[in-house]
Amino acid sequence: MKNLEAKNLKKLNSRRGLKLFLKDKDMTPVKALKILNYENTLKKMQEELIKLQQWVENEGEKLVIIFEGRDAAGKGGAIRRITQNLNPREFNVVALPKPSSEEKNQWYFQRYVKNLPRSGQITFFDRSWYNRAVVEPVNGFCTVKDYTIFMGQVNDFEKMLVDSGIRLVKFYFSISKDEQARRFNDIKSSPLKKWKYSAVDKLALKFWDNYTDYKNKMFEKTDTNYAPWVVIKANKKMRARVEVIKSLLEIIPYKS
Repeated sequence: MKNLEAKNLKKLNSRRGLKLFLKDKDMTPVKALKILNYENTLKKMQEELIKLQQWVENEGEKLVIIFEGRDAAGKGGAIRRITQNLNPREFNVVALPKPSSEEKNQWYFQRYVKNLPRSGQITFFDRSWYNRAVVEPVNGFCTVKDYTIFMGQVNDFEKMLVDSGIRLVKFYFSISKDEQARRFNDIKSSPLKKWKYSAVDKLALKFWDNYTDYKNKMFEKTDTNYAPWVVIKANKKMRARVEVIKSLLEIIPYKS
């Protein structure tokens, strides 16, 4: 126990530990240790992610990683931690805006196909074609026919991707209603983050049950053996980031 206390004291007295206390007047030793341990774990995992990326490049693999979840669930933050130390020439983060008038007249999957990775590359989708499974029908951005067609095609589309040699990983970040409300309040009160608060976000809590219904339909229909969903409990951001990286490192056989 004394050794453990001495080890923790050394961490708190490090340059990084002292910075935490100087930066936040409400910082406690317990909170500081939690952050320091998280950062140490994250660093080790990021080293493994570099190996994973090198494996993808050397083996000519094509890796697609989808991040879905409710608004403010932490998808973007997780992607930033994953890509933080990767070679920027060998990965791409795709966060598509609403479709243009031209794209609305195309096959729905077409604009996503254009962003699929080449050989040796990783593509991260910060939201994906699954917009049409949940966000669009909830907010009236697509017709019932559009939704029905999508749900009838998405499994075949993903099967074609997998059969063509693309590794497809699908993460869903799950948060509670209370946590989403808390994060929205933080975003709205922050001068640096309030730009993130969109018209869709304003209705997210009101439409909570609708989102839940469509999310459940999505899981029921699209959780396949060749493209399963990995659900990340995301109420705690640091824990969620560690969990998603851990899952990715376990799914991709980069050490072989």
